[in-house]
Amino acid sequence: MTPKKIEANGLRFAYDEAGSGPDIALCLHGFPESRFSWRYQLPVLAQAGWHAIAPDMRGYGDSDRPAERQSYKLRNLVDDAAALFDAFGARRRLLVAHDWGAVVAWQLAIEKARPLDGLIIMNVPHPAVAAAVIRRSFKQLRRSWYIFFFQLPFLPEAFLRARGAQAIGDAFLNMAVDKSAFPDSVLAQYRANALRPGALTAMLNYYRANFPDIGRTRDTPRIEVPTLMVWGEEDTALGPELTEGYAPYVTDFTLRRLPNVSHWVQQEAPGEVNRELLAWLNARALALPPA
Repeated sequence: MTPKKIEANGLRFAYDEAGSGPDIALCLHGFPESRFSWRYQLPVLAQAGWHAIAPDMRGYGDSDRPAERQSYKLRNLVDDAAALFDAFGARRRLLVAHDWGAVVAWQLAIEKARPLDGLIIMNVPHPAVAAAVIRRSFKQLRRSWYIFFFQLPFLPEAFLRARGAQAIGDAFLNMAVDKSAFPDSVLAQYRANALRPGALTAMLNYYRANFPDIGRTRDTPRIEVPTLMVWGEEDTALGPELTEGYAPYVTDFTLRRLPNVSHWVQQEAPGEVNRELLAWLNARALALPPA
């Protein structure tokens, strides 16, 4: 895997890749991660015949970091993903996503911003399911306390930056069931990314720019793309009830819940996640001959 850069949607994106060719598996990370979070999946996707690409999303890592809060609206993030497929000359498109990346992926699939051959979502619900659960569940609203904290000016950045971004490392370690999945060397990657000039504000702007739309019911046309959801059951931010009720929204929906795994599912349980990915890709005839 070699880090490179590419221009898409008017920005420069850093990315890691494995494999080659025009059959693009685009892997979108979440908060407070980076392209590094897909280190275990890129080789497996390449083995399955895909040109696997994991970019730092806008504002993260080595990618461009627009200063304006509104630059991080969901509309722009979806356009980034669509433009990245175009920049790589995608012939077939597999979208793999976690956390904020999965928010983007759901919306791209709903809008049909680009035709997809497959959609793989990790530990983020469909927006209509999320809206329904938030309306009826104070428990889920309480789990999401940090979203409200992130709306404050300056204080979240100061808290997350303190002691060399200790809180960033703690976010992974404290939530994880298997703490050994996040040794100091891994946490140092994420802490260093957060300490780059302007990085924390950019990362928080995902929450700030989109706060008015969180929990709002949207027009959600049915997704016809084959969809796999992999869900770590010990997610302390998102309850397991968010994995239910998908029939009205996704035609071909497969759910794989992993017990004793946290929100950081693809990093904490890469062996289990990769087995589920390969099994589903084979079952849906999405494992391709090598390029």
